[in-house]
Amino acid sequence: MSLYTLKQESEDKKMGRTIRIFDTTLRDGEQSPGCSMNLNEKIEVAKQLEMLKVDIIEAGFAAASPGDAAAIAAIADIVRGSTICSLARCNEKDIDAAWNSIRRAENARIHTFLATSPVHMQYKLKMTPDEVVESVAHNVAYAKKYCDDIEFSAEDACRSDLDFLCRVFETAIKAGATTINIPDTVGYMIPEEYAARIRYLREHTPGIENIVLSCHMHNDLGMAVANSLAGVEAGIDQIECTINGIGERAGNASMEECVMALKTRADIFGIACSIDTTQIYRASRMIQTITGVSVAPTKPIVGANAFAHEAGIHQHGVMENKETYEIMTPESVGIPKNAIVLGKHSGRHAFEERLRELGYTLDQEKLNKTFEKFKALADKKKVIKDRDLEALVGAVPVSGEERYTLDRFVINSGNTITSTAVIRVKKGDETFERAAVSDGPINAAFRAINKIVDKDVELEDYSLRSMTDGEDAQAEAIAKISVDGGEIVTGRGVSTDVIEASIKAYINGINKYFID
Repeated sequence: MSLYTLKQESEDKKMGRTIRIFDTTLRDGEQSPGCSMNLNEKIEVAKQLEMLKVDIIEAGFAAASPGDAAAIAAIADIVRGSTICSLARCNEKDIDAAWNSIRRAENARIHTFLATSPVHMQYKLKMTPDEVVESVAHNVAYAKKYCDDIEFSAEDACRSDLDFLCRVFETAIKAGATTINIPDTVGYMIPEEYAARIRYLREHTPGIENIVLSCHMHNDLGMAVANSLAGVEAGIDQIECTINGIGERAGNASMEECVMALKTRADIFGIACSIDTTQIYRASRMIQTITGVSVAPTKPIVGANAFAHEAGIHQHGVMENKETYEIMTPESVGIPKNAIVLGKHSGRHAFEERLRELGYTLDQEKLNKTFEKFKALADKKKVIKDRDLEALVGAVPVSGEERYTLDRFVINSGNTITSTAVIRVKKGDETFERAAVSDGPINAAFRAINKIVDKDVELEDYSLRSMTDGEDAQAEAIAKISVDGGEIVTGRGVSTDVIEASIKAYINGINKYFID
């Protein structure tokens, strides 16, 4: 298809068509290994998604666990403006659990699914095609008795027989489905192939013209975003995606990439979406902070290098006119300018004002804690930059009360001696101090903490990186731990001292374990 044809088609589409953004960070995204979140973290993410003006938030899979159901219910109570959705398999028990978790939402959706590919029906479901159709008819109708907004997904739709898909979707529509999702569950499609599949379904499924068509693309071949956009061109009305593209295996379609493609190439798509793009960077940083999974420097839109220019000819062009090499501005996605703004003599008013300018609205408790950390940091750094403030906001735990807090530490280390760590922590009004030795200062510190908490804590993964620039830069440590053989939890610590950041990260992970 020629560029001229694409532009002509986009002109034809500029009739008020809007794409809905269905964010599944809290459901599919959380299923990514090491990306689990606790209740308070899920609520914080949901609030940020609300600020992004996401149309639908898939808050979880209520039948998966009591914790999932409680988190969905809490989000349904708090979030306004966005539809709150719970996933459910095609069975009455799952659908009951989904409805119970979302019933207090301002706008509620039940999202039920059943596999339709031959390999899934034969080996996973052990159901015949007729049995699948019967289950869809019964369970979509069963969900419909709870609420009007019902989404049905044909799991592994992209490896399903097209005519059978038409039959399944016609059945779901007759039973009351208002949204039909055609997911690429295993990330198998290429854009042209997916678009052709959508066009075929639109032409051969009775009633499909009256419902919302959705895509949910996985990134196994690196084409989730491209496939989503190809679906939009072919008539898709809703994109299902996640912040930073997190999700099972290679992840999902990246929300920020899909949205900015639609916004930046409005000349081609001619399609609107409701997302407040200035909240994208904050959402990305929040997910990185909570999950401990950083994005690559070259990640489109939110990576550290996304708006960096090193080549001399590039730098010269950007200085003359940013449009020479920038197709969007950092400000359009909410990336703050790296300006020196505050110091040790700055007061609370200036601090609060700068946070507001950066787009942060904190409750009083978190604001107080962040300001305390700011004053402590100002004693260590001559100047505080916007990235420092970002790090401070992220350093305030969203996990509830901290069971343990670091009081002080003493490290004795060198390349010719065994490292020794003495750690003192507070637990309420009590103080505990232990010492330990190891082949390195950080591991010695972790061993001392293990003695204090008297738990079998295993370090599963550890990373350290600079949050800002300069010799007094803040370091961010990520410690992924398991306690007594349980699930992996992610701890985060920030400090100008890399050892202190590491100790804080380890303690933060232990605190999350006790909250969970």
